[in-house]
Amino acid sequence: MGLFSKLIGQQKEADAADFLQSQRLEVLHKNYRCKGGEIDLICLEQTSPQESTLVFVEVKHRQSTNFGEPEEAINAAKQRKIILCAQTFLQKHPDYQHHAMRFDSLSFTGDQSAPNWIQNAFWLE
Repeated sequence: MGLFSKLIGQQKEADAADFLQSQRLEVLHKNYRCKGGEIDLICLEQTSPQESTLVFVEVKHRQSTNFGEPEEAINAAKQRKIILCAQTFLQKHPDYQHHAMRFDSLSFTGDQSAPNWIQNAFWLE
C-alpha cells in the first residue's frame, strides 16, 4: 500500500470513528492488532440503561465503484480474520465477554463524507 493510500485509509478510519461517536457509540480501540489480523474500530453501544453491545467495525474506502462496492472487499477470509481477532480481544479483555456483540462495516466511496453503515454485516458461524 502506498503512502497516499495509507494516509487516506487513516483519515477514513478517523472519519468513521467520528461518525460512530456522533451515533452515540463509544470508541474503545482503534486499529486493534492481534496475531493474524486487525480490527479497525472496537466500540461500545449502549442499547439500554442496563445493556450494551460490543461492536467490531471494519472500515473500507474506494475511490470509485468501478470494481465493486467497498464493503465487497470484506470477503469470507477477511471475516474469519476479524472474528479470530475479536475472540483474542475478548480473551484479553474478559470484562467485555458478557456483552452482546456484532460485526459492522462502514464504507466510503470517493470523497463521500457520510459512510454507508451496515450493522450486522456478518456474524459468527
